[in-house]
Amino acid sequence: MRDLIDLRCGPWESALADVEMVDAVIVDAPYSARTHGGHNAALKTAGYGRSTDFRKINYTGWTPENVQAFVASWSPRCRGWFVTITDHTLAPVWAAAMKRHGRYVFAPLPWYAPGSSIRLTGDGPSSWTCWIIVGRPRTGTYRDGTPAPKWGTLPGGYNVTSDRSGSHIGGKPSKLMRMLVSDYTRPGDLVCDPCAGWATTLLAAAQEGRRSVGAEMDPETYADALARLDRDTQQGDLWSALKRET
Repeated sequence: MRDLIDLRCGPWESALADVEMVDAVIVDAPYSARTHGGHNAALKTAGYGRSTDFRKINYTGWTPENVQAFVASWSPRCRGWFVTITDHTLAPVWAAAMKRHGRYVFAPLPWYAPGSSIRLTGDGPSSWTCWIIVGRPRTGTYRDGTPAPKWGTLPGGYNVTSDRSGSHIGGKPSKLMRMLVSDYTRPGDLVCDPCAGWATTLLAAAQEGRRSVGAEMDPETYADALARLDRDTQQGDLWSALKRET
């Protein structure tokens, strides 16, 4: 399983510059500066604001310009679905950028994770919903002229409780990423996550029989992701071998 995964270290712009075409982009890119700032401010107010606290977001939130540059780079290199998880601030920006590059964009899909956050300050509800923006090419053929597959009806949202305890800050549940990979790709496809983090999407792709490539720009997170991939893929291979024997 490990040989299905290609994780590289560095900014996606340089680390993945040689990737010419993928079957799907499935990415959990940074959220808006508003979301990042609110998260860190709440931790500080609650007494968890130390720079060493692993729940503190230590990377910069994205601007609309970041989103637009990302889609401009990857949409032409993605023959299939473009899937991103984001917050309510950047959701319309992602949708508009995909449309601008000729994709048919569907209504935002909710990822509902009950209990995933608690509002520590101020009045009002906690935020238990992130938004998944999906877009596919408008034509019924790939760039090489071959017919694109029919996908049928796909889920209108995902109700998956967070399982991020002890993982990279901002990481998404393995179950959610496996569902997205299963819904928006086919076995053998090449899945790309240019903002790989702890490599949850890349691992999910391998577990679903897909190839994957991605990049993580933080060297420490990259090293942690490699260790995780080695551990979890070995466990997966062992489990598969046991099932074959029985």
